Amino acid sequence: MESDKQNTGSPIPAAYAQTIGPSADANAGSMVSSATRPLRWWPAAILLVVMLGIHYLPGLWESPSLPILMSGFMGPAAIGLLVFVWWLAASRATWKEKLFGTIGFVAIAAVGIALTHFSMKGLGIIGSVLPTGIAAFAIGLIVCARNAKWRVPVALTLAALSFGAWNMVRSDGVTGRFESELAGRWTPTPEDIYLKDLANRKSITDGDKQASAPEITLASSAWPGFRGPERDGVLPGVTLAEDWQTAPPKKVWSTKIGPGWSSFSVAGDRLFTQEQRGDDEAVVCLDANTGRIVWDYVYPSRFWEAVAGAGPRATPTIADEGLFALGAEGVLVCLDPVTGTERWKHDLKVDADRQPPQWGFAASPLVTDELVIVHAGGKGDKGVFAYQAATGDLKWSVASGDHSYSSAQLATIDSVPGLLMMTNAGLQFLNVSDGQTIWESPWPVDNYRAIQPLVVGNSIFIATSLGLGTRKITVTRNEDSNWNVVEDWTSLEMKPDFNDFVYFQDHIYGFDGSIFACIDAETGTRQWKRGRYGNGQVLLLAQSGQLLVVTEKGEIALVHATPDKFDEVSKFTAIEGKTWNHPVLVDGHLYVRNAAEIARYDVTTTTP
Repeated sequence: MESDKQNTGSPIPAAYAQTIGPSADANAGSMVSSATRPLRWWPAAILLVVMLGIHYLPGLWESPSLPILMSGFMGPAAIGLLVFVWWLAASRATWKEKLFGTIGFVAIAAVGIALTHFSMKGLGIIGSVLPTGIAAFAIGLIVCARNAKWRVPVALTLAALSFGAWNMVRSDGVTGRFESELAGRWTPTPEDIYLKDLANRKSITDGDKQASAPEITLASSAWPGFRGPERDGVLPGVTLAEDWQTAPPKKVWSTKIGPGWSSFSVAGDRLFTQEQRGDDEAVVCLDANTGRIVWDYVYPSRFWEAVAGAGPRATPTIADEGLFALGAEGVLVCLDPVTGTERWKHDLKVDADRQPPQWGFAASPLVTDELVIVHAGGKGDKGVFAYQAATGDLKWSVASGDHSYSSAQLATIDSVPGLLMMTNAGLQFLNVSDGQTIWESPWPVDNYRAIQPLVVGNSIFIATSLGLGTRKITVTRNEDSNWNVVEDWTSLEMKPDFNDFVYFQDHIYGFDGSIFACIDAETGTRQWKRGRYGNGQVLLLAQSGQLLVVTEKGEIALVHATPDKFDEVSKFTAIEGKTWNHPVLVDGHLYVRNAAEIARYDVTTTTP
C-alpha cells in the first residue's frame, strides 16, 4: 500500500512501474516534459532584433556603399536562415513540431512568393517578402513559446498573413536612398493613367507639323542635348529674378508623360524627349508653347528593372544630320526632327553582341565631326561605337568598360581635342576620328557610373556612385608629348550617386548623398552641406552665380553659388513625384519632368 501511495502522482500505473523499474518511470517523465516544456525563445528574439537592425543599416548613410547596401537587402534573409537553424536545432520543439512547422512554412512561402506581383520578384522577395515572413513565423513561436498546442498553428497563421499582405502590393521602385516605394497592387500605375490619357489626345495634323516648324539644325537649337551644348549643365548669360514670393514662376502648362529618365533637347518651339508606352518606346516632339504632341516615333521595345522602373534613360540629341536617340534596350535611331521620319536605325544588342546592362543603355548620343558616338560596353573592341551620322554606317568601334550610364563628352585637354568616356573601368580620352586611346585614368569599380566628367582647364573631376566619392585628376603633356595623369585628390566629402555637379569660381556644387553641398575644387574639402533635396539635379547660371536645383520631390530651388554658406533664396513645387530627370532652362522657359509628368514654367530674367 505504501508503494501505491508513492506512485499515485506518476503517469505510469504502479504495477507496470514495478515491472519495468524506476529508470523507465524517469524516462517517461522526461518524454512528457519535452512535449510540453516552453521553447528556448530568446535566441530567436535576438535574431529578430539583428534582422531589423541590418534592414535599416543603409539608412544610417546618406550614400551607402555597395557592401552596406547589399547587406541591407540580403542581410535580413541571411539572418532568417539562422532563425530556422534555431528552430530545428536549438528551440526545444518536438520533432513533430519541427517537421510540421517547417513543411507548413515552406508551403506557405512557396505559394506566397508565386503570387507576388512581378515588380516584387528578385530583390523584393529577398529583401522584404521572405524576411518578414520568417519574422512573422518566429514571432508566433515566441509569443506562444509556453503553449505547445498553439505555437506552430499561430506561427504558420502569422506567416500566411505576412505573405498575403505582400501579395496586395506592388513596387514602384526605390528612392535615391534605396527606400522602397510601394503601392496597392491593383491601383492604376502612372503609366496606366498616361496611356488612357494618351488615347484621348488629339495631335496636330501632318500639314500643321510641316507648316509650323522651320528646319531644325544645331545652329537653331538653344539646348541641343543632354545637359546643354557642352554637357556641363551650365547656362551662360542669364540671371533670374529671385523674389518668387511676389513674382513666382508662372505655370504655362503641364501634362502626363510616359515613364523614363530622359531630359530634353530644345530647338525653337520644339521640345524633344523620350518615354515608355506599354510595350513600346517613343521619341516625342512636343510643342513647347502648349505641351501638345507634334509627332512621335514609336517602336516595339520595353525595358524595366526593379530599382528605377521602366523607360528610356538617355536624352535625344539635335544635330545638322538629324535627331538622334538611344533607347534603354539599345535601339539607336536617326530621325527627321521636323516630321519624326526614320532615317536609319541600329540595335546595340546586335552590334555589340550583348544584352542591356543592369539599368539599361543610357548614353545620350554625342554628335561631332559627322559622327554619332555612343557607349555599348560589348566585349573586345565593341565598347564605344561611332556611326556616320548621315548614313548610320559604322566608322569605328573600340574597347571600353563593360557598362556605363554616362555619355561621351567632348573636351580639349592641354590643347588636344578628344572625347571623354567614363565607365566602370575608369576615364578614357579618345581620338574622335578613329577612337584610339590618347590617355586613360583607371578607377575600376563594381558598381555603376552615371555622372558626367567635369572639365576645368586641364583638370577633370570624376565621381563614383554608392559612397566612393569624387576624384580630381590633372592631365598634361611633357616635352616629349607623353601624357602625365596625376590624381590630385579623392574626397569622400562629396559622394554623388547619379547626380551631376557643376563648377563655379573654384568650388564644386552638387549632391553629397541626398544633401546638397559645396566643396573646394583645389582640395576636395567640404565648405558646407545643408540642402536636404534628396537625389536631385542642378543647373548653373554662370553669369549670376545662381544654382537652379530640382529636388527629388519635384521642387525647384534657387540657391546662391557661394562657398561661405548655404543660401537658398526661393523654392516652389513644380511637379509631383520622384524626379531624377535633369531640368532645362531656355529663354526664360523652365522645363521639368519625371516618370509621370512634364511641365513648363516661365521665370523672370533680369539684368545683373
